[in-house]
Amino acid sequence: MDITYDEALIEEIAARFDLRDPNKNALSAVVQRIADGHSGLQEMVTDLATGVGKTFLMSSLIEYLAQQGVRHVLVVTPGSTIQRKTLMNFDAASHKYVAGADIAPFIVTPDNFQAANVGSVLRDAKRLKVFVFNVQQLIRPTDKVSRKVRDEDENLGDALYSHLTNADDLFVIADEHHVYREKAKAFSAAIRDLGPVALVGLTATPDKDDYTKVIFQYTLGEAIADGHVKVPVIVYRKDGTKDERTQLQDACQLLGHKEKSYGVYRQTSPDAPAVKPVLFVVCQTIEHATEVGQLLAQPGMIGDGSQVLEITSQSSDEALEALAKVEEPDSPIRAIVSVNMLREGWDVKNIAVIVALRRLASQTLTEQILGRGLRLPFGQRTGIADVDQVDLVAHDSYQQLLSQKDVLRQRIQLPSTAVEVDDQGFATSAEVDPNQPVPVDPGTGSPEPGQVGGAGGSSSLTPAPGQWTLFELEEDESAQDEDYQPNPGLIFEETEQRVETKVPEPQYRVEGAPQIIFPRRESRLVHSPFSLSDIPDGDAEKAGVAFIKEVPTFIFRDALEAKRTGDQVQIISTPQGTAEAQQTLAGLDVVHEELTAAIMQQPEVPAEKASKNAAKRLVKAFLKGAGVTSDDETAEWGTKRRQQAVEGMRSMIRDKITNRPRQESFEFVGITLPLEPVTVEPDAPMAHNVTKFKKGLQYVGWKKNVMPMATFDAGTTEWQLALLMDRDPNIQWWVRIYTNGQAFIRTTDGYYFPDFIALDKDGTCWLIEGKANDHAKDDSVLRKKKAAEDWARAVRDEDDFGTWRYMFATESDIKQAGGSWNALLTSTKPE
Repeated sequence: MDITYDEALIEEIAARFDLRDPNKNALSAVVQRIADGHSGLQEMVTDLATGVGKTFLMSSLIEYLAQQGVRHVLVVTPGSTIQRKTLMNFDAASHKYVAGADIAPFIVTPDNFQAANVGSVLRDAKRLKVFVFNVQQLIRPTDKVSRKVRDEDENLGDALYSHLTNADDLFVIADEHHVYREKAKAFSAAIRDLGPVALVGLTATPDKDDYTKVIFQYTLGEAIADGHVKVPVIVYRKDGTKDERTQLQDACQLLGHKEKSYGVYRQTSPDAPAVKPVLFVVCQTIEHATEVGQLLAQPGMIGDGSQVLEITSQSSDEALEALAKVEEPDSPIRAIVSVNMLREGWDVKNIAVIVALRRLASQTLTEQILGRGLRLPFGQRTGIADVDQVDLVAHDSYQQLLSQKDVLRQRIQLPSTAVEVDDQGFATSAEVDPNQPVPVDPGTGSPEPGQVGGAGGSSSLTPAPGQWTLFELEEDESAQDEDYQPNPGLIFEETEQRVETKVPEPQYRVEGAPQIIFPRRESRLVHSPFSLSDIPDGDAEKAGVAFIKEVPTFIFRDALEAKRTGDQVQIISTPQGTAEAQQTLAGLDVVHEELTAAIMQQPEVPAEKASKNAAKRLVKAFLKGAGVTSDDETAEWGTKRRQQAVEGMRSMIRDKITNRPRQESFEFVGITLPLEPVTVEPDAPMAHNVTKFKKGLQYVGWKKNVMPMATFDAGTTEWQLALLMDRDPNIQWWVRIYTNGQAFIRTTDGYYFPDFIALDKDGTCWLIEGKANDHAKDDSVLRKKKAAEDWARAVRDEDDFGTWRYMFATESDIKQAGGSWNALLTSTKPE
């Protein structure tokens, strides 16, 4: 079948169908592609913005093909809703009828193709036949209608499917072409089995896998700029209110404004058709739609259940009939509540406000849900903004809405092939993958400029975190000095000497020695217990003064307008006039409850009788400050005033809680001893073999020391105590405490580091201090002693760290003990 490109015929058909420029240009592109065709199935897609008129493109294309001698056209729809709408487009008695065809088609449907008169028409080679079937009726062999399509028909003398297959002039038009991507293989097979000359897909949202098949695009941004559709307006609040009731109230308020504006236009244009604006609500589930319908029927909303139409997969025939008549002037419907059924293919001109109670998804919203409200109610722009705009009320918070508005703007401005969106409809953008390796210069093995990390990033002398090192690495300020010269004695040493020199080695606890958990007492300032009784009435009354008046809240509207600049389309977000939003009023009993809850919900307020009575007192004082008297018992407060009052009460209570007095509190923190490892000098003397004590010298060879070595500062106290404990059978283990460690007791003077910790055979831990006689009575020593005794008593009372006791032993006590632990206990008399 040869189709030629006839520009004059295109112009003639465009005039008869009153095609808009984008429709005429799309028709020209399709015809040109068909005329330039090649052997085999030609598949092409037109991406025409919702609301521009794909129906006119389909009807005009059928007329062009008919004028060129084509007599078989199959229109495939994705479902029954669009199928019914398409049939209305060919019905001269319908208000959806598309006029302009010189060659009237005979419409074949699943309901009439077996009728006797249809058989004769199908055999008439001169008669134009347009077959309108949905995709299931073509690709499901198990479907009842599909079986009939494939069964031989006595009136036709063949199966309808075979009839279409044998037609050498069959063209297929797939409406909402993107829908078939889910059934791509089955759909493609069914179409190829028919062997058509060409498949023409019509869509506003082509599937990304079909981008290469798109031969014509006309974006929503272009449609807005050219005045072919309404201007989308994002409606939002800045007060954070986002509950469904508030959204629906706002939508009903906006619908009221639209109704007045539509009426004004009718008064100034008496020849204009009668059109009433309608609210369209998109819900999540059928149950959700029922709840929303009931809510809209309440006073303050639509107010009449008979004016609210619910459309779901379970809707009755009466409801579907009411939907079909929603554009008629005498239709009572003011609001339509739906789930998914009306996303695409449902074309009405009087949707003025859309509420998306499902999450806004850019692609679905802009091209499908938004598309329900894009068509111009009077066929062209009126110059009245309220009439020429469609308001979108979304459930998201302000910040979320702004981000989605940016996606919406991007989607409108760019062709559908240029924007990627995720499952939630958000635009996707490139992100840095933290798992990707750092780019490395192949020549050096180092990170490329601007990268962090890579080889050679640290000195080999620097130990890893937690790694022990023989050397203390300190910041060497002399390295900054140009005149600095290293000490040769630190660098140059004869090889023989280096070999013979013994290097100190790190050593750990001796075999079998335990770790000791020292209960270090930590102090901190904590808040004293909080009581509402500490808040005077005057403070609550003062806080309530800020809420004497009602607080207005506003509905904000941003229009996404489009302007052409040469070949480019610029999208501009233009603020529209704000409107004071209606607020739900509540009586003072509700205000009392909300303010009381704001107090009692604070975690520091105990749920007891005294708190509840104090809360009532504070609420009464707060409301007095807000101007509430006994004569105002019937007064009502708006939502915003209540919200701010509750926050004001909560803020006052939190301030009192935060600023209450502080008091010192103590807790014990377990410190693991000893610190390991230690560096032991290779020539350290054996403790039990020396005849003369030397201060600061390392001593080894201990029997009960947890560590292999110890040093001491005093021979008559520390050294003698160590020897006593190491020999006495009543001591299991002991360990030396040093002043640079973590085992200490806090005092008023700072930190107190006793000399030893010992573990006796009964499991008692002893904190031991040895002191010279001439310093035993010093004030600082006595303060430390008292702090240690208090500490030991507190540890025993806590009973989380075992039994701890404190021993203060003077030179005389140690000498008198004569090397006996029991004798030392007798002389020191510890608590």
